[in-house]
Amino acid sequence: MSVFDDLVGQRSVRDQLERAALAARSTGGPGENSAMSQAWLFTGPPGSGRSVAARMFAAALECTSDVPGCGECHACKTVMGGTHPDVEVVATQGVTISVDQTRQLVSRSFVSPGAGRWRILIVEDADRMSERTTNVLLKAIEEPPPFTVWMLCTPSPEDVMTTIRSRCRVLTLAVPRAEDIAELLVRRLGVNSEDAIMAARASQSHIGVARALLTDQAVREQRRAVIHMALSVRGVADAALGAKRVMAAAEAEVKERSEQLDARELADLKRSLGVDEGARVPPAIRAQLRELAENQKRRQTRLRRDSIDRAMVTILSAYRDVLTVQLGAAVELVNSDFTEDVFRMARGSSAAQSVERMDAIAQARIRLAANADPLLTTEAMLVALRP
Repeated sequence: MSVFDDLVGQRSVRDQLERAALAARSTGGPGENSAMSQAWLFTGPPGSGRSVAARMFAAALECTSDVPGCGECHACKTVMGGTHPDVEVVATQGVTISVDQTRQLVSRSFVSPGAGRWRILIVEDADRMSERTTNVLLKAIEEPPPFTVWMLCTPSPEDVMTTIRSRCRVLTLAVPRAEDIAELLVRRLGVNSEDAIMAARASQSHIGVARALLTDQAVREQRRAVIHMALSVRGVADAALGAKRVMAAAEAEVKERSEQLDARELADLKRSLGVDEGARVPPAIRAQLRELAENQKRRQTRLRRDSIDRAMVTILSAYRDVLTVQLGAAVELVNSDFTEDVFRMARGSSAAQSVERMDAIAQARIRLAANADPLLTTEAMLVALRP
């Protein structure tokens, strides 16, 4: 067994990481081996497993067995479980990673490892750093302590500054085949192969989404509702109603994921500050409570935006299927459970119209990422889908 066994469809990346982990040991450890790069940039589309590959590499570097990344030793298990004291994973809950967060991270990078061989810092959302924030990180990556390894994860190398990119070893992950994803799901979840391959295709080879489609009925129902709505738009009224439904689903997801977490964070903060439940908050600590409220609001904004974007990606996949049928391409449909609706839409429109609709969806995603009003952006996208 190896920690890399779940890195499906990434043979080349796996080989590189295994060789690097071996090279890191070849002369005894940190600071003694020039073959070991101390700055890595993991790139690839959503669902390709960027952050998972980074965690696996971290486990291989900290592994205490003869073969790096055994998956059985205490170090491997704690790294993959997120509890290793020398491996820190940064995944922003807000829209961006702040300068203060980055400064604290850089400061911790100079602390010697306490249990393992390396101090490893994994930044899952490096593309969410502003230029100012990235500048704070540049010096630490350029001249790291001999025991520190940085691992940045972004969809594309262009998502980080050239000065950062030039100092990192870049690993590019490809989109795994649906069959590879299905095999992993069967092995991990014990589901039947037919359900696994349908979920893998519907998720467009996104491992996390495929797992959710198999294990969460609400996710399955939301996907079906979004596709049915998008393929049934006939006029402006349908578009406006559909946009409201997308927004309502996003708000419901935000509430479900934030309500208890926000309350728990607030209670924990008050407890740490010595404020009893129901007691008046002293003026001296109100600033800390306001900071927590602002961070929670930023997290909710990101959750809302991510939910709407996932709906747009699902709609885009449906029109990809329509275009596939119109062009007579010999490839499998992403949404094979909507075959009848896809063929109906393909007969009622042209390939040029499908391309225009897909362009409208892509433009809506760009506007959403640029902080445009979510409701108006979704309405405008759905209006562009009408016959």
